[in-house]
Amino acid sequence: MKVFGKKQVWFITGSQDLYGPRVLEEVANNSQQIVAGFNQSSDISLEIVYQPTVKSPKEIHAICQAANSDANCIGVIMWMHTFSPAKMWIAGLNELRKPFMHLHTQFNAALPWADINMNYMNTHQSAHGDREFGYIGTRMRKERKVVVGHWQTKDVQTQIDDWCRAAAGWNESQNLKVARFGDNMRQVAVTEGDKVAAQIQFGYEVHAYGLGELSDVVNSISDAEIKSQLDLYGNDYTIAPDVFNDDYKLKMLQNEARLELGMEKFLVDGGFGAFTNCFENLAGLTGLPGLATQRLMSKGYGYGGEGDWKTSAMVRIMKVMATGRQGGTSFMEDYTYNFGATDQALGAHMLEVCPSIAADKPVLDVHLHTIGMRCDVARLLFTGKAGPAINVSPIDLGNRFRIIVNEVDAVTPPADTPNLPVASALWEPRPNLSVAAGAWIHAGGAHHTAYSQAVTTDNIADFAEMAGVELTVIDEETRIRQFKNELRQNAAFYAFNQGL
Repeated sequence: MKVFGKKQVWFITGSQDLYGPRVLEEVANNSQQIVAGFNQSSDISLEIVYQPTVKSPKEIHAICQAANSDANCIGVIMWMHTFSPAKMWIAGLNELRKPFMHLHTQFNAALPWADINMNYMNTHQSAHGDREFGYIGTRMRKERKVVVGHWQTKDVQTQIDDWCRAAAGWNESQNLKVARFGDNMRQVAVTEGDKVAAQIQFGYEVHAYGLGELSDVVNSISDAEIKSQLDLYGNDYTIAPDVFNDDYKLKMLQNEARLELGMEKFLVDGGFGAFTNCFENLAGLTGLPGLATQRLMSKGYGYGGEGDWKTSAMVRIMKVMATGRQGGTSFMEDYTYNFGATDQALGAHMLEVCPSIAADKPVLDVHLHTIGMRCDVARLLFTGKAGPAINVSPIDLGNRFRIIVNEVDAVTPPADTPNLPVASALWEPRPNLSVAAGAWIHAGGAHHTAYSQAVTTDNIADFAEMAGVELTVIDEETRIRQFKNELRQNAAFYAFNQGL
């Protein structure tokens, strides 16, 4: 199912005039069949668009320019059906600004042993045509994804889809605007960063607004709009027994509806896909938005607490990558540990965890919020769904950015938490808490993360390559000594790569 609307990835086949019109006709027909197969596949979620075979430097340069200027094209797949002398590709690859994948495949899966001849060999020679193309990509130091295998296999199509999703995330990053309501939490280091450097590296813009500008929009929401919103809450969640019967709790719920509608209007009118706020900076608002933030995240907005714009952008980018997949994506925070037979981490936040990760239908209730502005706030209560997940932290190291991933396994909590009035998720980090937390700290990972059961490590790896930033992964194979060496080696590589 194609779930990314008008977004496309172009399929470009390389060859040359040497082989004559009959071979080139077969090359074109084969490429069209491959593209048709990809578009019929349920494993590829984005439209693949066939482009005519390119056979000269001029044609290659033109198609790369066309890809750059087409707003719906978010990346290109390149395949050398025959031999395409790679010097022809230099000008085009220098011009190309969209991410590209190198697909190393051939049209036929099996060799026709009884009939194979030199005509067949000349037509189906991607085995060395793609090596020629691979050389020029390496010689020009072009970051790209290489997928190897027959194009009809599920494994190849899954890898293509993973890359397409990363390309969709990269496209979102290039066009994303983040609204900051208020400032960062005072004295906190990791949520700070260079917004100019981030825009240069990732493309997204970060804009700051005073709370007065937001409160003006929030206060413009009518009572009729609030009433309609309360009806939605009743349909979407399990409502605690006394919320609608207690006048005070109902007022708190109405406050939250007003916040949600006002914030969403502000974000829509400004073209924002993500936002932040901070519990230390709430002047003019009724309190720290709880249910409002949770619902906006469930609609696809990115969010970061305490002014954390980097995580807010990452949550939005990952939500785009996850389009159409099972599993949710949320802002998250490593909050406290459960040391036992298997050490575990309990993730939560003061109010703002997205219900897309919930194991069961969330409960809507009103509880006291005691950090920053002391007041009662409506929020959704639930525990996260069990299953594999990742925690992702983008950090600013001063001279460059790093993205850190920890693969985890979310589990069902062994007991209820009746006195903890926030949403949460319990997980067991890979390879274990001791190694994972140690590696995370060595890497400088934040306490905030983008948590997802829909986005994979491979998606983030592809995205990091597109962005040209370091990726470090903490998984089942991680060992602290090797991990520290990897960080040192990465530091040297990126220092040389960036130059003076």
